[in-house]
Amino acid sequence: MLKESCPGSREIKNPYPEEIRCIVCGGTTEIWTDEPETVCKTCGNIVSRDMRMTCIKWCPAAKECVGAEKYERLIKALKD
Repeated sequence: MLKESCPGSREIKNPYPEEIRCIVCGGTTEIWTDEPETVCKTCGNIVSRDMRMTCIKWCPAAKECVGAEKYERLIKALKD
């Protein structure tokens, strides 16, 4: 029997691209749902966004569930 992951980690484990507008030049840049920031392809500015609240803040199994590297990166982004 396959172990299913919790619904809160699906977006983290299976990210998808979104578009975000650069506040410097107004251009749009692709950012993945598990990324807190990216570089604007038009002007090179660092473009960041608020991270959505996810289960990694409170779930004791989060680090194991999403992977240590991704967990550490997202926890840092949530603190900033």
